[in-house]
Amino acid sequence: VLDSSSLSFSTRVKWFAIFFACGILCSILGTVMLWIPRSGMKLYAVFYTLGNISALSSTCFLMGPVKQLKKMFEPTRLLATLIMLFSFILTLCAVFWWQKKGLAVLFCILQFLAMTWYSLSYIPYARDAVMKCFTSCLS
Repeated sequence: VLDSSSLSFSTRVKWFAIFFACGILCSILGTVMLWIPRSGMKLYAVFYTLGNISALSSTCFLMGPVKQLKKMFEPTRLLATLIMLFSFILTLCAVFWWQKKGLAVLFCILQFLAMTWYSLSYIPYARDAVMKCFTSCLS
């Protein structure tokens, strides 16, 4: 990755941190805007989705966009990636096109769950640990 780019490693880390921080800031800002009368839900959906997209794209600076896309569509991450990408689109459709606030909230929750499951796929045995925790809690 470092050989194919003109950016130094420290520059990559800085841009990763900037994009990731912007993603967190947008998500928090969207949650705060949820309480604004009338347009709060639209602002929440837009900022929350932009925050997740920014946080996801931040990793492109660490591993490069091509490698990122290859890893996203590996069989172990494919389902989480597809749910995540479709929930981005469906959130915005629900709030702007269909004008269904409940669906927008549902798709934001799906975004969160898909992003979490996707992120856990990068930590060895994390998904297994989460599954064991939930199955032990349910039984």
